[in-house]
Amino acid sequence: MIRFVVGFGRFWWDFIIGEDWKIAAGVAVVLVVGGTLTAQTHLSSDALTLLTGVGIVLVVSTSIIAGAYASRRKS
Repeated sequence: MIRFVVGFGRFWWDFIIGEDWKIAAGVAVVLVVGGTLTAQTHLSSDALTLLTGVGIVLVVSTSIIAGAYASRRKS
């Protein structure tokens, strides 16, 4: 049973964190900010969904562009 739990945990760690922990951390921050805005503001759920989605797209895009730029500088 312990072996199963450890394997299950390793799978999710590799799936979520993967090769770039910065994307996972950025998405987590965006989701926390979105949750906080939900609790603290009177914005509509549509606006909060849109803001959270845009935040996630920005985090992922920025990470990809920064990785490509860093890779190009090494060459």
